[in-house]
Parts: sequence; C-alpha cells; structure tokens
Amino acid sequence: MGYRILETDDIPAYLRERGHWDETADPQVREVSDGNMNRVFLASNADGTRSLALKQALPWVRVAGPSWPMNPDRADAEARAYEQVARVAPDKIPAIHGYDPENYALVMEDMSDLEVLRTLLNEGTPYGPHTSARTGEFVAQFSFATSDFGMASADRKTLIAASVSPELCKITEDVVLSEPYIEHEHNHWHEGLDDLAREFRADTRLRTEVADLRHTFMTSAQALLHGDLHTGSIMVGEREGAPVIRVFDPEFSFVGPIGYDLGLYWANVLVSEERARALGSLSDHADQLRLSWEAFETEFRRLWPTRVDTFFDDAYLDRFLRKVWTESIGYAGTEIIRRIIGFAHLTDLTTLPDPVPASRRTLLLGRELVVRREELTSPQAVRDAVASLG
Repeated sequence: MGYRILETDDIPAYLRERGHWDETADPQVREVSDGNMNRVFLASNADGTRSLALKQALPWVRVAGPSWPMNPDRADAEARAYEQVARVAPDKIPAIHGYDPENYALVMEDMSDLEVLRTLLNEGTPYGPHTSARTGEFVAQFSFATSDFGMASADRKTLIAASVSPELCKITEDVVLSEPYIEHEHNHWHEGLDDLAREFRADTRLRTEVADLRHTFMTSAQALLHGDLHTGSIMVGEREGAPVIRVFDPEFSFVGPIGYDLGLYWANVLVSEERARALGSLSDHADQLRLSWEAFETEFRRLWPTRVDTFFDDAYLDRFLRKVWTESIGYAGTEIIRRIIGFAHLTDLTTLPDPVPASRRTLLLGRELVVRREELTSPQAVRDAVASLG
C-alpha cells in the first residue's frame, strides 16, 4: 500500500489490520502530539482497561510542516534503539508491541499514567532518589551492550552500518555543535543576553574546544546512543507502589560517544537547578549529576567482567571512564549554550518571570564546562564551578 500519514479516524482500522486490537468495539482515539517531530495517538477501550499508544514519523518536522522536510526513516532508528535496549534494560523503556517500517509507525504501551520529568521539575517537584540513578544505569546498560566491550566485533560492525543516520547527526552537528557560535537564522535569545551571545561567537578558545567536541561527535563510534536524552524524553511515576522510569523518543539514535547521552542529561539537570534557584525552590537538584554519574560508573564496572574482548584490562577501564566523564562535561556545556542562544530553548528558563538572570548564569556555566572540562574531574568540581557563579 505504501507510506500513508495516519489521521485519528484511521487508527482503529489500522490497529486491527496490524493485529493490535481484537476487542469487539473500536477503540476511542485522541491525538496527543506534543514534541517537535512526530504525531502520537492514544487508543483505549470504553472503560479504560486497555490502551495503546501509536507514534508515527512524518516526512517533515511536525511543528514546522512541509516547509522543513525530514526523512521519516528516523523511526527505523528509534525502533532499532528500543530493540537493543529491550535486551538489557527493558524496565527503563516503554514496552514496544510492534513496528511498521512501511508507515514508520510504532505501537507501544500507553504511558499517560506517568509524567514527563521536565513538566514535574518545572512545577517544583523534586527528582527523588531514583530518577537520576536509573537514568545513569540506563546509559551504562545500553552503551555497554552496544560497545566493543559488550558486543562481538562482527556484530558491532553490522550495528554501526545499520545505525548510520547522516540527516539526524547533521542536525546535532549544526544545531548543537556549530550554529550557536556563528551568525545563524536559527539562533535567538532573550533581550539582555546580547552581550554574551556576541562574546561567545568571538571567543576563540570556546570555539576551538567546541570544535574538538564536534569532531569527537562526528568520529567516535563507542556505542549506540539514545541521541536526545533530556528531561523531556524521560517519564516518571509510580506503578503498584514502586517508582517507574521510562526513557523514550530515541529517534536521534546513532553510534557515537557515550558522553553525549550523559552530557545532554546533565545539561538539563543543571538548567533545572538554575530554574529552581531563580524561584527559591531548590530541593535535591544539586545531587543529580553525582547520582547519575555514580550509577553509570557502578553499572559499567559491574558489567566489565562480562566483556567479550578481554584484551581491555581493568587499568584501561579506569582510563576509558575518565574519558567518558570529561567528554560528558563538555557536551553538557554545549547543550546548555545551544538551549539558551541557539535553537529550541528550554521551558525551564523561558517560563520564568524574568528568564535573563538565570539564563546568564547558566550560559556562563556552560562555557566553564566546555573550556575547563579537563580540570573539572569530579561531581564536586562541577558543584564548585556552579558555586563560583555567585
């Protein structure tokens, strides 16, 4: 039949055709699209005892429409990432019921009983003791399993070949790791940040360090990544009295440097802290980078004895983890900067009564993380850098 863009009225028949709905009555369907890229529908029976989510990649960026074309095969990358994660961390992603590559559509568990982490944080809810630790574990489990430590060499080469995503990687290379440091139509910022935006574009040291991180992003194929791991791609809540985390939307998934996933999450952690500071509502924000790193490192070390290539000894593991830490700090800085003077700003800051003071502090922190990443060798060193901003 070929690719077709699904509308709300199409969903009941589609789910039946694909074998996902066998109840007598058609499901009730509503569109709940919220992100920048795709359409999402929820389908449920009349009494709400059964429900599914369907996500379809459009041939353009949803919020821009046909004026910004985008290959829908990004859904292939998302399905591939879910398949890999399901082998090692099925408790941290939504259950996937099926993928239709012809229509670039995923059918998965309905997560409407959970909340997007960013939404909760913006409302003043603390992270709690589990969220960042489980996010760190997720990165460790996913990255180890898809690295040369956790996967046979031939299988890794096949994974790398299948996971090449030039279009989506180019977006990151440009939007995150280039455009904020040049004059570009995508860039925008709040009034009151003109001087810092100008200084960052003229900052030779900053640009050189970002160039180094950009080149690493382009050339380092350490593991399969989520590729867009932030507080808006994590859902949290409770089920049967136990805390639940679900990492979703890995459509930017590609094989790259492990530190990129950690860095994106840390950038969001640090921005959420600045929001809380501005509102006088700081709670457990300062612990989150440490908790996620400690969980990542602990889980990666726990998995280390299972590595398939034993040539890499324990001394090499120490060196490797130091490199991951340093790159993570740098990528956190680049993500902070692009979220304030580049493209796609964060509601953590934009919804503040006066976004400028917190944005200035956070921008300056972003620069520190990029240019001093070799010096900031521990979570405490990062805390000191935050404190130095006054």
